[in-house]
Order: sequence, then C-alpha cells, then structure tokens
Amino acid sequence: MKTLILGMGNPILTDDGVGLKIARRLKETRDGLEVVETSEAGIALLDLILGYNRLIVIDSIKIDEGEPGEFYQLALEDLEPGQEFSSSHGIGLATAFALGQRLGYPLPQAVSIYAVNIKDNSTFGEECTEAIRKRLPDIVQQIIKEERL
Repeated sequence: MKTLILGMGNPILTDDGVGLKIARRLKETRDGLEVVETSEAGIALLDLILGYNRLIVIDSIKIDEGEPGEFYQLALEDLEPGQEFSSSHGIGLATAFALGQRLGYPLPQAVSIYAVNIKDNSTFGEECTEAIRKRLPDIVQQIIKEERL
C-alpha cells in the first residue's frame, strides 16, 4: 500500500509548524516513509495526495478549552466540506477532498488525520512553544503505534 505522510503548517508561526516537525521526526525515525511537508492548502493539496492509497495528515488545531499538546485523531468524515466550490482560496482538506472525488481523481481510500492542540499560532518564530516541544516525542510514538509504521 502506497502511503503518504503529509505534515501541514506554517514553519514561521511558532506552534503552527508542529505538523511539519512531527512529519520530519517520523521520517527520521522510520526509513522509507514517504513524507511531504507543506504550507499549502486548498486545491493545491490534491496535487500532493494523488496516487496514494493511504494518507496520514498531521496538522495543528487551536481549541481554547484544550491543553496545548493534546493530541486528537480524526477521520476525514469528522471534517465538514463546504458545499460551494466557487473559489480555490480558503478551502480546507475536506472540501479539497470532496472536489477531487467529484472530479474522479485517484484519491487515497484510507485517511487518518492527527491534530495537535497548539498554544500560539500568531507569533513569528521557527520553534514551537515549550509545551508543544515537550510533547513531540510522545506524539511521534503514538502515530507510529496507531498507524503501525
């Protein structure tokens, strides 16, 4: 099964880059994994995921009630796609995926989404906050276990 690990985020907005950092650590930990780090969104994601059977997405999420570093596993069905495709700007993964399905693209059949609750996604900086940095090794190990990488 051809698997892609897709780390998403902005590398210069502190915690927003956590998906990129986790993807990089997975690649360093497990030889042979296909890993892409991207700050792309919307329809551009389709180009990255075409032709894979399995997709593992890692990104940040900001939930005020949650603790920084809390880790959530989601399915594509947990995200709600928009119903209108009038613009490629500002659409999320679920909407891009729905559009790809409508167009008959060869999209992954198995999709896992991992989201890390973050503290700061507005301060310029290439390093995550301490609360997130401390959790990185555990999150990497959880993904390896859950996905049997």
